[in-house]
Parts: sequence; C-alpha cells; structure tokens
Amino acid sequence: MQGAERLLTSGSVKQKIVRFAIPIFWGNLFQQLYNAVDSLIVGNYLGSNALAAVSSSGNLIFMVVGFFVGIASGAGVIIGRYIGARDKESIETAVHTTVAVGLVCSFLMTALGMLFAEMVLRLMNTPDEVLADSVVYFRIYFAGSLGFVMYNVFMGILQAAGDSKHPLYYLIFSSVVNVGLDLLFIAMFHMGVGAAALATVLSQLFSAILCFIRLIRSKEEYRIIPSKVCLDMEMVEYIVAQGLPSGLQNSIMGFSNVVIQAYINVYGAMAMAGIGSYVKIEGFIFLPITSFTMALTTFVSQNYGAKNPERIREGTRFGVLTAMIMAETMGILLLIFAKPLIGLFDNTPEVIGYGYDRCRFVVPFFCLCAYTHGMAAVLRGLGKPAKAMMVFLFCWCVMRVIILAVTGLFVQTILTTYFVYPITWVLSSGAFFLALSNNKFGENDGIVWILLKIIWLGGSLNGA
Repeated sequence: MQGAERLLTSGSVKQKIVRFAIPIFWGNLFQQLYNAVDSLIVGNYLGSNALAAVSSSGNLIFMVVGFFVGIASGAGVIIGRYIGARDKESIETAVHTTVAVGLVCSFLMTALGMLFAEMVLRLMNTPDEVLADSVVYFRIYFAGSLGFVMYNVFMGILQAAGDSKHPLYYLIFSSVVNVGLDLLFIAMFHMGVGAAALATVLSQLFSAILCFIRLIRSKEEYRIIPSKVCLDMEMVEYIVAQGLPSGLQNSIMGFSNVVIQAYINVYGAMAMAGIGSYVKIEGFIFLPITSFTMALTTFVSQNYGAKNPERIREGTRFGVLTAMIMAETMGILLLIFAKPLIGLFDNTPEVIGYGYDRCRFVVPFFCLCAYTHGMAAVLRGLGKPAKAMMVFLFCWCVMRVIILAVTGLFVQTILTTYFVYPITWVLSSGAFFLALSNNKFGENDGIVWILLKIIWLGGSLNGA
C-alpha cells in the first residue's frame, strides 16, 4: 500500500489539507491559463468579435464538460474511500472501471458536441457576427474530448490516492505547450479562432498521456493495467450513483450560466467580450475555493472510509473558513485591479466598462459562494452528493431563471445579469443553514448539518 505520508487519515489536519490543496491550487491555476491565454491571444490578435465568440462558447463548454467531470469526481470519492479502508481488491476494480467509464464518456461528448453545437449556440441568442466562429471553436474543442475527459479521470485517481503533485507537474508542462501553440497558430500562422481550441485540445491530450504513464508505471494498488480496463457493472452503478449528482450539479451551474449568457448576448459583442473577459479573471480568484473544496472532498472521503469523524469535523471547519477568507480577500484585490486586468484582453473602453460593472456587483459576496462550495464538497466526500445537488438545482438554476424571467417582464437591463449571482449565493448559503435547522435531508446526517450551522455562526466544534 502507498506510504503513509500520502494518506490524509493521520497527522496534522491543517497541514495535511494545506499540503494537499497547494498543488491542486497551482494545477487549477495552470488549467485556468488554458482559457485565459486563448482569450488574451484571440482578443489581441483577432479582435472583439473573435473574443466574443470564445466567451460565448465557454459557458456551454462548461455545462457539458462539467457533467462528465462530476462523474469522474464521484469515482474519485469511491476510490479515496477504498484507499482509506485499505481495500485492495475494490481499489483495483474501481480504478479500472473508472477508466472504462471515462473512455465511454469521451466518445459521447465528441458526438454530442459535433452534432448540436450550432443549434444550441443559436438558442443562446449568439449574434450572427460571432456565430460562425463560436461554432468552429466549440466543435474543435469537443473533437478533442478524449484528452480532457481522460485527464480528469486520471487526475481524480491520483488525487484520491493523495497525490496532488504529479497532476500539477503535467499541467505546467501542458500549459507551456498551450501557450506556445497559441502563439504559433494565431500570432504567426493567423489561423483564426479554431486554432485556439486546437491548441487547448492538444495540450490537454499531452497532460492526459503523462498522467496515464504515471499510473501504469505505479507499483501501488491504484495503478492501471490496460488489460484489466473494463466495465464492472456493479461498480459502474456505484460510480454513477456517486458521480451523477455531482455531474448534474456542475451541469446545473453550467446551464444557469448558459441562460445568463443568452441574456448577455442580446446586448451585443462588446458586452459579451467585456463580461467574458471578466469571467476569465474571476476564474483565477475562485481557485482557492476550488482547491480547498477539492482537498476537502478527498480528505473527507479518506477519513470517512477510515472511520475518523473527529478529523472530518476539524477538517471541514478549517477548509471552509480558509476558502471563505481567501476568496473575499482576493475578491477585494480583483476589484482594485479589475480595469487594467480586463484591458489586457481588450482595451476598448466599452468592453472594460461592462466587465468592471459585473465585478462591482459580485465581489462583496464571494465568501458566500465559497461557503456553498465548501459544504457541497463535504457532502460529496461523505457520499451524499444528491443533497448538495438539490441546493444547487433550486438556488443556482431554478431561482436564476425565475429572477431573469420575472425582472425581464418589467425592465430590460444588463444589470439583471449582474445581481442574479449574489442573490442566488445568498439563497444557497441560507439553504444549507435552513436544511440543518429543519433536518430535512435525513435523520442520520447530524454531524454534517451540525458542522454547517457551527461554521455559519462561527462557533466552536467542541460541543458538536
């Protein structure tokens, strides 16, 4: 079995989470660079319409990709639990079934993306002047589904085993490749928007290959033996049961963003470029949230398998509070430097104005977004992702659509697309608190819901 230094079931809770989260943070940072570099180079070399095309495709890509990433996340929780319990046979079955599921998902994503790209982009009210470029970007991106799906599968296996460093190394390498290919294809060869998608696809494929080599060469129980990759139907059902709610949760968030993007598209290419540029920058600000919540999920799943409830309590409090503080601190810095940062993508005053206006509305509420993601991560680690999914479904999908539709009956303004985010972050945070108070999510979840309320009120865990 792997060395104890990689297990999260012993040692200092804070040190284990931080050491595990830091490589995830850097990995997410470089992964975020994929999209940011695409937009920077596209905006500077191809103009505002091309930047709008990339931005318009981004939310739709996240909606589809997020579903399959959620399935991989659920598989990682299962593998982490088996590792915590030191169940060698189940680890092997789960790993090879996860790889097989990833291959199936890759082909499904390619088919769906190629077939429905134009239809969905038209439903999103994508302006005619950017539609053709959006379709090209979308189709090329999904033609390379194998690379980014399998990278997330392999990364999930490594992180479930407590290894967050090697995925980071591979992402650094592929990010450098991505930048080089972007400059080569667009700046030198002037190949257009599709080249940005092609550069991203190729670089993600490289990172997937490196992860795969690492896993087949490993001597641990989670290693991949290609001849054993197959669909164990009992394990598939287990993976789907754990991963489907997380996948739906990601798609729900993606769908709500697609709906909001459709409202933004009505205001033209400048609004699309400005808000799209801001969203790229905001993605970097949310990296601490993503890092700590991913670390929390693995931490909780391993300690749940090892039957360590006290460590789950301590880890949850530390991880969520840290993510909240970091998110709000970085949000304030974002507000200060938003205009010059947006200007890096497109220095058109109207583009900068749209992006900065969005920033002013959402930054004060970043801490609540962090809180919501943290609680969802704990539930995923405990094998209860459906409960978190229900909060996201109601607050981040249903309520956003209702707010946009109702306000649209009385006033037509882009401000609606700004304030819909903070309103629903407040609702989702309150939903966790009320769920605890009313205990509607199940009688056996006392530890989790006690934690929710204690973290919300800033109290002590000593009485939990």
